[in-house]
Amino acid sequence: QGPVCTNLGLKPGQRLTVKGKVAPNAKSFVMNLGKDASNLGLHFNPRFDAHGDVNTIVCNSKKVEEWGAEQRETTFPFQKGGTAEIAFTVNQSDLTVHLPGHQFTFPNRLGLSVFDYFDTQGDFTLQSISWE
Repeated sequence: QGPVCTNLGLKPGQRLTVKGKVAPNAKSFVMNLGKDASNLGLHFNPRFDAHGDVNTIVCNSKKVEEWGAEQRETTFPFQKGGTAEIAFTVNQSDLTVHLPGHQFTFPNRLGLSVFDYFDTQGDFTLQSISWE
């Protein structure tokens, strides 16, 4: 597990930008945004080859330890051993995920008005995190 950020205070209209390096032998990595570790508004999980998925981004939400329905994105701009820049914009009813050359939205299923929690896990080394 990488660094954990709490008390972020991300509100609608704000954007969190994450930069880092993907491990050369990466299987998958995770970025979580939410209220705390048990209540995640967005579980962002690019899978190179994990859990039966190949080069697929799987997104989900978690409410008090209970997972929601998975949403899959087939656009996969990540490369093993490469760098990655991912930005998350908080909107009133969803989050926009900005990837190189692609973006998509994920609904704010928990109805969070503030996103205080962020962590990274898996085959990803966090280099910088910024928000505005």
